[in-house]
Amino acid sequence: MAVAVVIGLDEKGHRDVLAVEPMQEESTDTYKAVFEKLKQRGLENVWLVVSDAHKGLVKAINESFLQCAWQRCKVHFMRNILAHIPAKKKAWFAGRLKQIWLQPDYDSAKEYAHSFIESVDKSYPEATAVLEDGLEDSLQFYDFAPIDFRKIASTNMLERLNREIRRRTTVVGIFPSMDSYIRLVTAYLIEYSEDWSMSHCYIKPDTLQQVQEKRQKPVA
Repeated sequence: MAVAVVIGLDEKGHRDVLAVEPMQEESTDTYKAVFEKLKQRGLENVWLVVSDAHKGLVKAINESFLQCAWQRCKVHFMRNILAHIPAKKKAWFAGRLKQIWLQPDYDSAKEYAHSFIESVDKSYPEATAVLEDGLEDSLQFYDFAPIDFRKIASTNMLERLNREIRRRTTVVGIFPSMDSYIRLVTAYLIEYSEDWSMSHCYIKPDTLQQVQEKRQKPVA
């Protein structure tokens, strides 16, 4: 059984844990059920969802949040690409690959990516096929400038949280029931959420306001 953890930001730029939901399976229907519960509790006007490329999850995002952008986590994406690179070449390939998401704007990132693909395609066709197929989804964060891309281009924040959850639950080992597991995870996440509420905002409100104004401008 999986446990879905959803993190979100409010209009003031503060992080919060929105959901901790046990799931019998990771499918479109189970993810949609999680999202529907969030909407029933008041979640609306979602701009961007960041996740890995699990097909059921991505489909649920697209169906549950219309007009919402989906950012494919660039860290997971890199791992998918590097799986097709020999061990001796991984560091070199990764170093050049990272430059795609360090470009100053969307057009520069696309230009660099296509140039890179062209230069290595003959040697690593499987890797470049994966890159080309998922490139557009990994560049959605550029539409949300001036937000620091490091905060919205990957799921690193959530991955750190998941590591802490695994570390704490591993100490216990075997749980008598799913409810006992959820109680422990929830208790830990409440502490984390309280720390977030007392700390500085993750993204400044005026930065979010700039993004909001940009989103509201009519497309010429």
